[in-house]
Amino acid sequence: MIDKELIDILACPACKGDVELAGNKIICKQCKKKYPIRDGVPIMLIDEAE
Repeated sequence: MIDKELIDILACPACKGDVELAGNKIICKQCKKKYPIRDGVPIMLIDEAE
């Protein structure tokens, strides 16, 4: 599980917007890109976003 403090300091690499945890993805609140979490590590790469 991802720590809430980590989510608070992460930002979307595409638009620099705030992100939130939703299931097994990290979702940007502004541009709505979804970043996967693999083995407990958020993959915050634009090329990996949905």
